[in-house]
Amino acid sequence: MLTAAQVLAQNNFGDTRTGGLAGPMGLFLILVLATATVLLIRNMNSRLRRLPDRFPPQGPPATLDRADAEVVDPTEGTQAQDSSTPAPTGRQQRRNG
Repeated sequence: MLTAAQVLAQNNFGDTRTGGLAGPMGLFLILVLATATVLLIRNMNSRLRRLPDRFPPQGPPATLDRADAEVVDPTEGTQAQDSSTPAPTGRQQRRNG
């Protein structure tokens, strides 16, 4: 019969020496990700260098469609009404609690 110490001392993870490829594969993946990051940074820097120092100011649209010219704000000319209920006072809160 197995004692508790023997059960806890058993190697239930298999042969740990067969995973010898994990280290080189991890190094390879790190190098690939680092290379991709460097290439992306270089690409973004070259794109940013091509941008002008200042952009021309944005003006209003050159032409307005008929539908755009007829749009009217539905709330224009009406007064907003507060539909929220008033907050309870301290006395009302004590009576309910």
